[in-house]
Amino acid sequence: MVILIVNATVRMNKYGLAILLIVSQICSVMSFESTGPAFMWSPHIDMKLEESVNYQTLSSKDLAKAVMSKGSWSNIMCESKSSHQSVDVAVVFVGKELRSSDISGKVISDASLVHLLKDSFSKSNFSMAYPYVTSNVMEGTLENSLLGEFDESCDGKLGVGNIAITDSCSIEDKQFSKLSGMHSVQEYIASAMERGMNGRTDLLVVCHRGLSSVKNLDRPHPEGDVFSELMTSLDNSGAKYAVLYVSDTYNPIPSSYQLGRFLAEAPSGNASTDSVFCNGVCQIKKTLLEALFVTIVLLIILISGFCCMMGIDSPTRFETPQES
Repeated sequence: MVILIVNATVRMNKYGLAILLIVSQICSVMSFESTGPAFMWSPHIDMKLEESVNYQTLSSKDLAKAVMSKGSWSNIMCESKSSHQSVDVAVVFVGKELRSSDISGKVISDASLVHLLKDSFSKSNFSMAYPYVTSNVMEGTLENSLLGEFDESCDGKLGVGNIAITDSCSIEDKQFSKLSGMHSVQEYIASAMERGMNGRTDLLVVCHRGLSSVKNLDRPHPEGDVFSELMTSLDNSGAKYAVLYVSDTYNPIPSSYQLGRFLAEAPSGNASTDSVFCNGVCQIKKTLLEALFVTIVLLIILISGFCCMMGIDSPTRFETPQES
């Protein structure tokens, strides 16, 4: 009887360990696919860091805190702080195409963008990478969450000269300067350098979603081309800059205005076949299917465990020991 109980316990431990391993693998895969990378660098800031890569999974607010503290953006953006290593423009680029798996995977959605990010990251004096950044729907849009945390880190006293955002961004504050397309972004950078910064850093927020390229104004352009044009404009202007690139992996269901704008900007003909786009409804279906798959796998494991337990036979009667 004791031996049977021990054997049953050993089997239960084995099944429990197997279940934990499978669940951990499923969770790691799901989290890996739902996170995007973030890169921060500047060729004009010379500062040594204890670590250049942070492998922790961060929320958008945690990323903003890390940028302000470890990235020392608080020294160039907060009114109460000052630094001898100031920059003219702090750029926040919010992309949509990259996932964490694209950084080390063989299949890359936008190879030119990944190569440009790696090249800029490796050649800069100051650089920091965050491979796993999540986008939380409760925190609003990624760009709005970042700006809100920047302001909170400065105790509500941002010391920037001007804040300019592209109209493709979704930010609550309506007092910022709005830019339409990359042509307006390039003009803004050139005019900012002409008028001078007066010792203050300008904050430029560029969101790729629906943003057109200078070379192709009538339709959205690949993210790698848009980001390359932005970096070329910064280099040609002679401005001192610091860049934060972050990929927003969350695709909410678009509002009626955003959907109308997307349909209006979509090219006619069969151009929609050039790229595969997964909208908000597609993302919700993807999440539900992933949850359903995980539930089915766990149920199969649970039922298998019960069947194994029911298959353990033990005698109903035990012979009395014979007296010698």
